[in-house]
Amino acid sequence: MSGRMAGRRVVLTGAAANIGAATAELFAAEGASVVIGDIDPRAGETAARIRESGGNAWFVPTDVSDGDAMQNLFRDAAEQLGGIDVIANNAGVQRSSPITEMAESDWDLHMSVNARSCFLAAKYGVPYLRDGVSPAIVNMASVGGFKAPAGLAGYSASKGAIIAFTRTLAAELGPEGIRVNCVAPGWVDTPFNDPIVSHMGGRAAQDAAVRAGVPLQRQGRADEIAEAFLYLATNASSFVTGHALVIDGGAS
Repeated sequence: MSGRMAGRRVVLTGAAANIGAATAELFAAEGASVVIGDIDPRAGETAARIRESGGNAWFVPTDVSDGDAMQNLFRDAAEQLGGIDVIANNAGVQRSSPITEMAESDWDLHMSVNARSCFLAAKYGVPYLRDGVSPAIVNMASVGGFKAPAGLAGYSASKGAIIAFTRTLAAELGPEGIRVNCVAPGWVDTPFNDPIVSHMGGRAAQDAAVRAGVPLQRQGRADEIAEAFLYLATNASSFVTGHALVIDGGAS
């Protein structure tokens, strides 16, 4: 590794598995110290793997939809790290159903975990970023925020909200030197997409959709999306803000 995150102090939400775990491990391998906030205790295993590999990572059990919990996360992280330079909001959920069959609780879950968590991270994290070095926020959006398959109304709406929030926050915080961007993946081959795959009729149907709609003829990998988080968190993207970085194999 080249040390692209050397000395960077990061708070990352949602790193129990999949893209979040890959991002936490990549950040740490590139020299960052990472505090992981997640409600899933498996995120503690991610932090342990990082430490076993010689990196710096800590796990703080956190309900990212709860304001008090997020305030505590950022306070604890700043004390542990001596400040915060990067916020990476990866925590998310996905449920799939026709709109008339969608439970109100599922709609609310999408909004509270996916979109509200980004708001809370900004509300409680920006005061620390103001004293950070080359401060940046990277949010997890989705191509579903622009257009999604049938059955993902709640998920798509929450991701569209994140894209709009990212652009607005970039305009608000740009004069302070804080960059705000989001990553918008297409199909990524992780269990996170199991709900929509099931709704589509199974893996064979998903594979057919990928072949028909993705020029690169495959799904993305978690490590490929982690690299996008890395780019937007470092000075390699020092003149990029308010951007939704689409990573979908050419589908859009």
